[in-house]
Amino acid sequence: MLARVRSTVGRAATVAGALVLTGGLGNDVFTIPGAAAAIAAAGVGLATNPKVLRAPESVRWTAISLYAAPHAGCAALLVGERLAPEGHVSVLVQAAVVALWTGATWMLRPGLTACEFADEALAQELAEAAKAAEAEAAAVVVVAPTYDSEAARWWGEKFAVEGGIAPGTVLLDHQQVSEQCVALIIGTQQRGQAVPDISKPRLSAALDLPEEQIDIGPVPGRGAGVRLLVLGQRPVAETETEPVDSDAEMWAEIAETAMPGVELVESNTYEMPKELT
Repeated sequence: MLARVRSTVGRAATVAGALVLTGGLGNDVFTIPGAAAAIAAAGVGLATNPKVLRAPESVRWTAISLYAAPHAGCAALLVGERLAPEGHVSVLVQAAVVALWTGATWMLRPGLTACEFADEALAQELAEAAKAAEAEAAAVVVVAPTYDSEAARWWGEKFAVEGGIAPGTVLLDHQQVSEQCVALIIGTQQRGQAVPDISKPRLSAALDLPEEQIDIGPVPGRGAGVRLLVLGQRPVAETETEPVDSDAEMWAEIAETAMPGVELVESNTYEMPKELT
């Protein structure tokens, strides 16, 4: 819509310029107002065409000159008509020049050509910038992270990635506590940084492990840059019950009634003489 309006205004300006130039052939009164109007029209046209004013630096002044060429030509012809000598031949020459200006402006449309010229230059500049960016990106060698063990790789690729459960962390060590329990020592990739908070629900969902079987805590004797992560059911310490000596048990029963407060320190076994049996 805007392009159509500009095209119509340009056509109207060409017709107006042709009329002013024709009137200036026989009357000098059109010279100063017509030249001023041509210069003003060029200024207004450039002000309302940001494509021309914001064209790439390499073609900006070329586009501006191309846009203002018909306006400058109209003003120059008006001045030339005033300075030209009188006579039929002079008037015919001036009329031919006016016709040439009108036809060239109508056919070539310098204003539209200047806008298209600026668009092409901008598109070419953007294409060159895109190619340079692609070449720079291709030149950058992506260094794949290295891991000390398969367990460290598993942690790094599954949990320590950007947006993961524990981004920016590394698996420093791990220990199989039992068949159903493993302990992990987690640290940060950057020294001096604290291990970020690890979400138990997300870790539980990722490992398909109940939350009550996930413990996250400090490493004894270490700072916040490392964390202890225990996964799985911790083994229950078996309470060993020492067999109770039968003599001690019997003496305890005797002491409760016959000799309260006496403790059996040592016992020896002797064969009972058959005489006492």
